[in-house]
Amino acid sequence: MGYLVYFTVVRASTFVNSPYNQRQNAFAERVIRGSITDRNGNVLAETDAAEDGTETRYYPYGSLFAHVVGYSDDELGTTGLEAVENFELLTSNAFFVEKIQNEFNEQKNQGDTVVTTLDANLQQAAYDALGDYKGAVVVMEADTGKILAMVSKPDFDPNTVYENWATLNSDEENSPLLNRATSGSYAPGSVFKIVTALAYMRQNSDYSSYTYDCGGSITMDNTTINCFGRTVHGFEDLRSSFANSCNASFANIGLMLDIAGYRQTAEDLLFNSELPSVLDYTKSSFALDEDSPSSEIMMTAMGQGETTVSPYHMALITQAIANGGTLMEPYLVDSVTNYTGTEVRKNVPKSYGRLMTSDEAAQLKEYMCAVISEGTGSELSGRSYSVAGKTGTAEYSLTDGEMTHSWFVGFTNVDNPELVISVITEGSDGSAGGRAVSIAGTILDSYYSS
Repeated sequence: MGYLVYFTVVRASTFVNSPYNQRQNAFAERVIRGSITDRNGNVLAETDAAEDGTETRYYPYGSLFAHVVGYSDDELGTTGLEAVENFELLTSNAFFVEKIQNEFNEQKNQGDTVVTTLDANLQQAAYDALGDYKGAVVVMEADTGKILAMVSKPDFDPNTVYENWATLNSDEENSPLLNRATSGSYAPGSVFKIVTALAYMRQNSDYSSYTYDCGGSITMDNTTINCFGRTVHGFEDLRSSFANSCNASFANIGLMLDIAGYRQTAEDLLFNSELPSVLDYTKSSFALDEDSPSSEIMMTAMGQGETTVSPYHMALITQAIANGGTLMEPYLVDSVTNYTGTEVRKNVPKSYGRLMTSDEAAQLKEYMCAVISEGTGSELSGRSYSVAGKTGTAEYSLTDGEMTHSWFVGFTNVDNPELVISVITEGSDGSAGGRAVSIAGTILDSYYSS
């Protein structure tokens, strides 16, 4: 009896949402699928019901919310929030008298409305700023975990996903159905120096005394690591190494680390672990162990090697830093209402766990401020809002030469953090290393100007 109660209260919606559960068909026979809106009431998905009973799922914003909202199709199934909130959308909490009348008249009841945390204006700004580049953007509230925007490109129009399915599903070059924000698996480049810096701080109480004289490169065991653009940074401490994103200095730091402790720090930040997410995602990977060669250690310490991460995961790490070390559980659904607007369920912010101490978070915040005030992210200085962040350029090789991914992670209003942002653009030449910084600036300018 206890398990039946537990199942009904806790597990039932999970089983109902399963694409293998035929009970969903029974719900759809009695309920018109509910709407999905952004936090301001803008409709992101709704069902148009014709007089002849034909129902068509309609997405007013087209491809703008394609990956995060997803699609619902009788033949193809459901993805994104359409899948996650399937139970709520096919449940009607309309006034009971109205439901009885509909039953007598053999009419369907209107399903509940899922009110998301997404902001259509901010989503549009992120979508426009990313432009024609492949990549992703995630924007969150620092102190609550609310996800305000999630964009992935290339994209697709959920209104025509059935008609274009064969093309979308076979496009391996662009993978338009892949949500790059949560399932993209990228070399982190220099944004991973956040993890390396934290590991060094934990293993060396006198980390503020660290010094290194950068000559533009470092060589160990026949492996040479160059700084970006072969820049000679000269004499540096840990703060300036971070601000300048000095590859040579961080490769040197990597060689000084206890690898078991380094791995533990990465796993404290949820590498090789499950992530808090209602959407499908790819786990991030940290591959170093005690047997790793010096070449792999140096590459990993400055964000290359076999380390992989998603833009979503980097947003979570950045949010924890902004929030004093505590990760707030990210969420996409603010509330569920019946179709008239009466609230059925309300989600509230809650802590997921502490990823680092408040002192560690404060120190990383100081380093990230230095990136903007005097380092590689100086493009974002002098705005109406303050920013702390970390830039990154991840190199990879193609048959036509060396290409890079451009990264930026950061947060705004440093003294009382407000927005967390994570941006990646794929496949540019080396001269476009700051592209993600510019995109982040465009998005944040749009938010604060409005």
